[in-house]
Amino acid sequence: MKQSLQLRTSQHLALTPQLQQSIRLLQLSTLELHQELEHILSDNPLLERVDDPLDNSVRLLADGAISGTASTMDAPVGDSEVSSSPTEAEAAFDTPAASDNAAENTEGEWSFDDVSRNAKTPDDEDARPQLEAHESTLREYLRQQMRETLKNPRDRALVELVIDALDDNGYLEELLEEIHARLPAELDIDIEELSTALSMVQSFDPAGIGARNPAECLTLQINRFIKVPYVTRRLALAIVQYHLTLFAQRDFNKIKKALECDDEDLREAQTIIKQCNPHPGAPFAANTSDYVVPDVIVRRCKQGWQVMLNNAVMPRLRVNALYASILRQSKGEGALTSQLQEAKWLIKNMRQRFDTILRVAQAIVERQRNFFSHGAVAMRPLVLREIADTLGLHESTISRVTTQKYMLTPHGMFELKYFFGSHVATEAGGEASSTAIRALIKQLIGAEDSKNPFSDSKIANMLAEQGMVVARRTVAKYREALKIPPVNLRKAL
Repeated sequence: MKQSLQLRTSQHLALTPQLQQSIRLLQLSTLELHQELEHILSDNPLLERVDDPLDNSVRLLADGAISGTASTMDAPVGDSEVSSSPTEAEAAFDTPAASDNAAENTEGEWSFDDVSRNAKTPDDEDARPQLEAHESTLREYLRQQMRETLKNPRDRALVELVIDALDDNGYLEELLEEIHARLPAELDIDIEELSTALSMVQSFDPAGIGARNPAECLTLQINRFIKVPYVTRRLALAIVQYHLTLFAQRDFNKIKKALECDDEDLREAQTIIKQCNPHPGAPFAANTSDYVVPDVIVRRCKQGWQVMLNNAVMPRLRVNALYASILRQSKGEGALTSQLQEAKWLIKNMRQRFDTILRVAQAIVERQRNFFSHGAVAMRPLVLREIADTLGLHESTISRVTTQKYMLTPHGMFELKYFFGSHVATEAGGEASSTAIRALIKQLIGAEDSKNPFSDSKIANMLAEQGMVVARRTVAKYREALKIPPVNLRKAL
């Protein structure tokens, strides 16, 4: 084979660094966006944030002194020249902030008293921040009761050994024999002593702590109830000790036959059992609340539904005036030139990101007006292509915009993807949204008779009467998505 050199021309698509950054910023959630922004701000000195939440913070230095970081102390000199220049004005993401730069150029003394006077209101006795109280854990709470109850060091050590073996729900999943086998032989501890220590722990609050299984946990709590009739207490104890599985499955007929009781007695016992907590240690768990901040807000106005961006999640960025003036004096020569271009790209891409989110949100609201007026039952079918064709964007772009972006509406907080859903044919030849069908299923189950709940087949027939052709297995799938138990678990006495 003879080797040769050939010159060919061809066209192909290439993602520029600016386009890659734009795509990346578009698919990030609000939290991820701010984390990415903090990383970029630490690497690029040409970029600064106007709305830095730590501008007016109070910090404690290593020597114990208090230091304040007011934004007026860090404002660059000549920052107003950047926003006043036509070429550099494009680098400002928030133009109102750029007009206030002259006020930020002044430097002054800062003291803790100044912050206290400014932050204090007539209703506050002391506007200084207060420390959050320490929340007691389950083991700390049990040890406190142990110290108040026991004085013998040996008894305290055994009780604390049992307390340390409890899980987060307050159960003792490890057998006493296993705990006893781990103890050194020279301590001369009998298994009866561990059993006595466990009984002492089970006498502590909250009721049901130290149980080895759910039946024992419920038994400990029922025994502590006061002013409960003897017959009702005995029946409730028999249910949790011997027929807890049937009770969980709501198989009341078998329970009545096994215990030879009527509906009234079983109903009273059921009321007592429902007052118990199967996880007595759960309230002491350090649960962190998860919350989301909406990207867009929808409100009703005289003209209809208005969509606006949430200013609280929009970072206000600008180019540092000091470095920009140095670059102008050096006529664009230096190592900071590329970082200046990157700062401009970021500000432009950030503006484009929020503009795209707003356009997509407005298009969604325009097509789902019935949802905002009447609720989920009025949701219409919607796919990504419909919004993409309307806005002249690609489906992948719409998918990135609607992922982990949230909308605050009068009906609650929803992810933008919530407004997209498959369709189900109707007898009239139209289409119904799967979201609307789920809302109808929830309404039907909410209005059913608890003594005679609807089966999935019955719900499918009821939807068919309203013109929606839905199979029984589809109803079951939607019901499970709504976390609604099946018919046998919804049945009541």
